[in-house]
Amino acid sequence: MEKSAINTYIGQHKDRMLNELMELLRIPSVSADSKYSDDVLRTAEAVRQRLEEAGADKTEICSTKGYPVVYGEKIINPALPTVIVYGHYDVQPADPVELWHSPPFEPVIKKTDIHPDGAIFARGSCDDKGQMYMHVKAFELMMKTNTLPCNVKFMIEGEEEVGSPSLGPWIIENKDRLKGDVILISDTSIIANDTPSIDVGLRGLAYMEVEVTGPNRDLHSGVYGGGVANPANVLAKMIASCHDENGHITLPGFYDDVQELSAEERAEMAKAPFDLEAYKKDLNIDDVQGEKGYSTIERTGIRPTLDVNGIWGGYTGEGAKTVLPSKAFAKISMRLVPNQNSDKISELFTNYFNSIAPKSVKVKVTPHHGGEPVVVPTTSTAYKAASRAMEETYGKKPVPTRGGGSIPIVALFKKELGLDSLLMGFGLDSDALHSPNEHYGVFNYFKGIETIPLFYKHFTEMHKK
Repeated sequence: MEKSAINTYIGQHKDRMLNELMELLRIPSVSADSKYSDDVLRTAEAVRQRLEEAGADKTEICSTKGYPVVYGEKIINPALPTVIVYGHYDVQPADPVELWHSPPFEPVIKKTDIHPDGAIFARGSCDDKGQMYMHVKAFELMMKTNTLPCNVKFMIEGEEEVGSPSLGPWIIENKDRLKGDVILISDTSIIANDTPSIDVGLRGLAYMEVEVTGPNRDLHSGVYGGGVANPANVLAKMIASCHDENGHITLPGFYDDVQELSAEERAEMAKAPFDLEAYKKDLNIDDVQGEKGYSTIERTGIRPTLDVNGIWGGYTGEGAKTVLPSKAFAKISMRLVPNQNSDKISELFTNYFNSIAPKSVKVKVTPHHGGEPVVVPTTSTAYKAASRAMEETYGKKPVPTRGGGSIPIVALFKKELGLDSLLMGFGLDSDALHSPNEHYGVFNYFKGIETIPLFYKHFTEMHKK
């Protein structure tokens, strides 16, 4: 299919394609909060219906122990290659809602400095409804213009934001129907709208919750202060001990399996465009911080981390209440790099936190979900096809990059299906994923719809050679 024909179709259906995404964004499909369970299921059905309307022969809501997987397929010739599209229809909680400039589930389009053509502000606009829906519309485009060059299968889940606990068992049960040649995923970012990139690596994840308990009840801070351990103080000190003055993580054995990049590999990474001053300005910070000896790009792409995601305890309401809290809590995540294992790191963290706890408190460590780090090849047919497609639509060759985020199921796809994933995202790191005022550029949405059919074209042609 030629680029001009793609743009003609998009031009004729642009408003509808945008309005359909807006409708999807109005459904609060928050998988982490059970009060939204009906909305999550409603979103699954909406995605299934759109796949059917786009031209899929088979569409199905596949039950799991949790939220369902939406499956759809179009097999035009079993002898042709098969692309398996993965995405997710669940979204992060919108909290804190008061920090949103507009209601999180009432999408609006507003112009920004980075998105002069407008950006869609709504929870899930970029992660991952907007990026997932690009694939549905690209599929529709190819079906309606009779230009689909190969087979396609869709696997859209509803639990990615809570660690995909049900997807693994479903994949194992459905290996026969999931036979294909590559997993195509758009849940990552590009460097900038004028600098395309393709992620070739993702960090893994180990997510923990800790509970520190002192006295059997909240205590008067005047009567007991200075004589009894304050769990909030103790927890803060324990967390602080997890890093040294150089930003290194102090857990014994934490770096044992870390894959170190060569000087040559680090030099290649440094070629990616990065404006440190613009980075700081976007975040409204005066300076960056991280592990000594590494650049910001390296710290967020090839180095492991340990960060507090939430911390609480005692009185947090309006005004003053002078108490020593009985309990204090924190949620802590560790981003992992190739060769590190999430189960091993979770055990290391648990042992370390228990070992440094003073006798004046009790500590409980609960591992939540995890995922393994991955590196995908740049020599594959899929990568080459994606590179050609993006070069055609952006006018320049994409840069291979390593993403700092985690998509735990990428390692699962490799293990259970033997398939590499192609991480062809179209969002931007500045799109406020997981934060208030998440947004996705209108330019990026349609650039994805324009590029994806070209990937199918080049991927199929390369397979024939």
